[in-house]
Amino acid sequence: MTALDRRRVRRRLIAPDGTELKLAFATGTVLAPGSVLDRVDDMTYVVTAAPEEVAVIAPRSLAEAARVAHAVGNLHRDLIEDQDVFLVLWDAPIELLLTRLGVPFSRQIRPFLGRSSWEHE
Repeated sequence: MTALDRRRVRRRLIAPDGTELKLAFATGTVLAPGSVLDRVDDMTYVVTAAPEEVAVIAPRSLAEAARVAHAVGNLHRDLIEDQDVFLVLWDAPIELLLTRLGVPFSRQIRPFLGRSSWEHE
């Protein structure tokens, strides 16, 4: 499931094996990878993070990492640490921001464990 799909908790979903799942979780529920969606017969359906288009950011220093985190946070986006890089959902404003900051980044398809770009608390 994409970051957006993991917030849509009232809907019908077709599992990879073709089974239709009817989701009806409480409003505000966020389905994290590993969450159980349903059990049908002897099969358990579990949430996995789908690959999405992300910016993979590789800061060269702690100071550059701090600037990136501050700037991405000002756009109310989730910045997820993944080993030695950061991930943020890719879109044009993020690409423009990272280009202006001069930080090394690439556009890749990877699972993203944060919130979708329009959500913030």
